Amino acid sequence: MIIIRPIQNSDYESLHRIAVESGHGFTSLPVNEELLRKRISRAEASFTKEVTQPGDEGYLFVMEDTETGTVVGTSGIEAAVGLDDAFYHYHLGKVVHSSRELGIYNTVETLALCNDYTGASEICTLFLSEGHRKNNNGRFLSRFRFLFIAEHTERFSETVIAEMRGVSDEQGRSPFWDWLEEHFFSLDFPTADYLTGIGKKEFIAELMPKYPIYVNLLSDEAQKVINKVHTKTVPALRLLEAEGFARRGYVDIFDGGPTVEATRESIKTVRDSNKCQVIIGDVSDTENYIICNTKVEQFRGVQVTASLRATANQVVISQEAADALQVGEGDWVRLIAN
Repeated sequence: MIIIRPIQNSDYESLHRIAVESGHGFTSLPVNEELLRKRISRAEASFTKEVTQPGDEGYLFVMEDTETGTVVGTSGIEAAVGLDDAFYHYHLGKVVHSSRELGIYNTVETLALCNDYTGASEICTLFLSEGHRKNNNGRFLSRFRFLFIAEHTERFSETVIAEMRGVSDEQGRSPFWDWLEEHFFSLDFPTADYLTGIGKKEFIAELMPKYPIYVNLLSDEAQKVINKVHTKTVPALRLLEAEGFARRGYVDIFDGGPTVEATRESIKTVRDSNKCQVIIGDVSDTENYIICNTKVEQFRGVQVTASLRATANQVVISQEAADALQVGEGDWVRLIAN
């Protein structure tokens, strides 16, 4: 069975493998042992912490194939970004240059550096190994986070965002960054991306242009990728758009990829999920559900067929599913049709 659970210290080798496999542009998982171990330790502390409002917690989960014991994917949530380190974006805006006397009116797009998403919750670090990109596993790995948020709203902010990977090639070259590198930096994209991933962000404030950039002054290649996602990120973006996430004109400062946002309560899975009591028995229906227990440190999520008794707020699941969720008869779970 495929389950999702909180990451543990023993998952380090698996997380390192995923970091290597994820490639360039996956800033939240740098291939660095010290940083990866710190990420795991921080997650373990976050899951055990008593929380009344979002702070510096970072929740990292893994998807495990219980038949083999192999970790095949990861997914995370940052409770509130930018509280310790500045959290940068570019915001796409417009300025108008006009002369009534000359009959000239020109609208020009601009990119302005900002910290507008400070304090927002961020879903992040979504990666699934290629061999398990089937059976709706990717959808499961994305959506279960919203069940966790719905069950533990006190741990998360009212605004939830996701940074989508922008356009770059197999060597890690970003057309957007190439222009910035030429005019303001002397760092290639993989290096800048890596430094950010390991927490060394001071160079952004020191070297990033202080005034809005006129988009029409960028190279043609850079202009074409602003607000565009990497081809491998398109399915993840579509999933989030189906949940109600939308672009609000914010893009990544390195690759120009879009950031999407939604209010916590408007996210489809948060809004439409239900809490039900468990009945263990034979499942007669064939509808598939994402089901999670209501715990934090011992959180578990599965994707299984179940029989929903909506009028009684009950759900019938198999003994195997109950064991995977670590729940018994009469316990509560949260679920959403998948």
